[in-house]
Amino acid sequence: MDAKVQRRIQRYGWDKAADAYEAGWKNSLADAQAELLRMSDAGPGERVLDLACGTGLVTFPLAEAVGPAGRILATDISERMVDAIRRTAGERGFTQVDAFRAGAEALVGVPDASIDLVTCAFGLMYVPDPDVAMAEALRVLKPGGRAVFAVWGERAKCGWAEIFPIVDARVTSSVCPLFFRLGTGPVLAREMEAAGFSAIETRRLTAYLPYADDRAAIDAAFIGGPVALAYDRFDDQTRAAAHREYLDSIAPFRTAEGYRIPGEFVVSRGHKDAPGDFQAGDDAA
Repeated sequence: MDAKVQRRIQRYGWDKAADAYEAGWKNSLADAQAELLRMSDAGPGERVLDLACGTGLVTFPLAEAVGPAGRILATDISERMVDAIRRTAGERGFTQVDAFRAGAEALVGVPDASIDLVTCAFGLMYVPDPDVAMAEALRVLKPGGRAVFAVWGERAKCGWAEIFPIVDARVTSSVCPLFFRLGTGPVLAREMEAAGFSAIETRRLTAYLPYADDRAAIDAAFIGGPVALAYDRFDDQTRAAAHREYLDSIAPFRTAEGYRIPGEFVVSRGHKDAPGDFQAGDDAA
């Protein structure tokens, strides 16, 4: 698919999902986001760029970590996500948060070597050119700075993965044709290395997505997630059929309390070398 078209799908799709996003995914993503924050090691006074910030589930903990002397630049391709960040920042008094709409592949207005830390929680899977996004992250980092990226893991370990073929069978969505690629094997770490990051560390986590009942599972998958734009085009009959098929796909994960759907996350951290840092392959003294 043409990258420009894919970006438009992402922009307007996440606009559709913005209001329902936290209800569907806040609890499900909490473990991975906590690991990303731990690996980020954000500290007082730092300048942080949070890519694909969504409604701020990572942005605001980062704002607390850097404190009023720090700065958070929160960017998302969705204007409604950015609006949510601005609204919450105002309500909570986070004057150190500056949110604006931008794609991860073109960080216009962010100067070279101006950022201590770049984070991206579950955004790279949707980017048409993640290698370009990683190169942009490296560009804006100060020498010695670090980046932490979180993506979904392998498809076979994500119990909700049938949502994509279920939707695509009814309307061509092309939301993210290679959604699970970066989380497969060592792909994320290898692409970070190819972009120029060094000292890469990776954690792979198993988690379970909790949903209280059928309605909560359906709303998260169809309304609060990446297929929201395509789902909006369904008539009532199509929606009912898609709901049944999705519930059948997650039936093995139903419990007495609702659903406990397995998922896998990959979190990787890399650094931007400072001048004079030893590089793999350099001659030893």
